[in-house]
Amino acid sequence: MSAAATTLLPCAPVRALPQSATQAAPPSAQSTPSTSPSQQAAKLGTATAQPPLQQVPQLTPEQLGDTLSARQRYQAAIDAYKKAPQDSAVVWNKMGIAYQMMSDLADASRCYQASLKIDPHNASVLNNLGTTYDSLMEYSDAERMYRRALKIDPRSAVILKNLGTSQMAEHKYKLGWQSYQAAMAISPEIFEDRLGPTVDNPSTAQNRGAMNFYMAKACVRAGMNDRAIEYLRRALNEGFTNPKKIIADQGFAALHGIPAFEQMLAAQGPQ
Repeated sequence: MSAAATTLLPCAPVRALPQSATQAAPPSAQSTPSTSPSQQAAKLGTATAQPPLQQVPQLTPEQLGDTLSARQRYQAAIDAYKKAPQDSAVVWNKMGIAYQMMSDLADASRCYQASLKIDPHNASVLNNLGTTYDSLMEYSDAERMYRRALKIDPRSAVILKNLGTSQMAEHKYKLGWQSYQAAMAISPEIFEDRLGPTVDNPSTAQNRGAMNFYMAKACVRAGMNDRAIEYLRRALNEGFTNPKKIIADQGFAALHGIPAFEQMLAAQGPQ
């Protein structure tokens, strides 16, 4: 996952599209014991009623929108959601996500606001609105949304991670690091889990380097050394740190002696 990425949260799981409109029931002979030749002969010529076809319920507009979103057909999904009941906070949130995945932040924000008018205490929607502010580099407003969401759902690792990323972008590195630690304490795999669609936000090389550096620290604490080395490599490439500082940082002591770690530092040349 990119260090500058934030995660969107759907309010409800996506429903899958059935493979066919109808499905034939299995023949009754497949569910009965085998018969002897004489029994089979006795049944010849006897008319039996065929089992009726089992009808699959027609998809609702919301279900169709969910399926189209899962297939990344976002504009078609929006058209479907517009035909769903407009008094549903969940539908407005899903429509907002579809707009945001097409980089239409204005319409995404409008949909999230509409969702919050119906359900003001939905942490997922507050989180998603926060991500639009992050994309606009309006970090104070983003942080305000994440904190409102955390008052409702304080154990959300996704929201804590997004808060940390926003704080890092504001150069609040220590606060961002604390938020990352809190997120990983709840879900050690938070930087790996794909709990929802993600959006990359604009960020300077310095900020991306800082995010990767502290994500590396978080991964070391969780015992995810391979991921930590990958994030450190990105931090080095962004110019945020250097091998001398990494070696001196006790937060990375567990990586010493790992071949991939030593090779990464050696590739940077003499310091």
